[in-house]
Order: sequence, then structure tokens, then C-alpha cells
Amino acid sequence: MILLITPSARGPECATGLKETTGEETHWAENLQQAFARLREQSYSVVVLDQFLLENEPGESDHMVDLLGTAFPVYVNLAVSGMPRLVREVRSALHRRQREETQARRSVEQQIHSEMFESLTTMLLSCELVMSLPDVPGPVAEKIRLIDNLARDMRVRLGAE
Repeated sequence: MILLITPSARGPECATGLKETTGEETHWAENLQQAFARLREQSYSVVVLDQFLLENEPGESDHMVDLLGTAFPVYVNLAVSGMPRLVREVRSALHRRQREETQARRSVEQQIHSEMFESLTTMLLSCELVMSLPDVPGPVAEKIRLIDNLARDMRVRLGAE
């Protein structure tokens, strides 16, 4: 979802154009107060900010940055930028956001994968240590072997060697 923030009379036209060309739902906010309300209500992929607003309300622009969350900001001057440039900038931001989300997801997956293997290795070593103790009662040894087999099965399912 895209949020376009501009006091320009072209705002509704630009929002419609963005929706048509990107396929993303696009909301228009005429001023920063409307934008703040929308940012509190919804999460956006890209927030397009008219530089005119930021230059005329510099104190509010810091608050805007705090509310963006994970949205990619795109700064444009709609007084001089045409629709093709606006679309190009927004598409680029959407692409960057998608690429960063994919990289973040892969990083989290790798971290979880690594932590799971670490835990499984600890379980397997603990099982081996317990089984190496003298006089382990039969029922306890049976349970330890079961845990060991389950841990080994989990490692195979997770793709460990």
C-alpha cells in the first residue's frame, strides 16, 4: 500500500495514477496531520512525501520519520516532477523494499536454522554422555535412545549431514 502526501491539487490524480500503474492501493493525504492519522491506522510499503510540505513544516518532518515504520520514503517535488518520474521513483522504492524484505527473511531463516542445529547437537551430545555413564538403568537408557533417535531424525529432516 502506498501513501501519497501532498497539498498539490494534482494529489488525487497522482494517487489514481500510482494505483493504476503499480497495482498497489494508494491513499492520498493532503497535509501532514492527515498523513499522521493514516500512518497510525495503516502500514504502508512506500510513503511519497512532497518536498514542499517538508520544507514548509520542518518541525513536523521529524515526527513523520518516526511514524514511517518500515515504509520506504520517496521524496519528490510534485511542482516539477511529472507522473512518469513519480511512477519510476515509487516502483524503484517498491522493488528495494521487496529486496530488503527477502534478505531479512533469509537472514532470520538462517539464524533459526543455525540455532536449531545447535540445540540438536547439544541434545545428541548430552544423550551420548548419559549413555556413556556406567550403570544406566534399562528404562532410562531406553528413553535416552528414544530422545537420541528423535534428535537425529530432526537433523535429517532439517537437512543436516
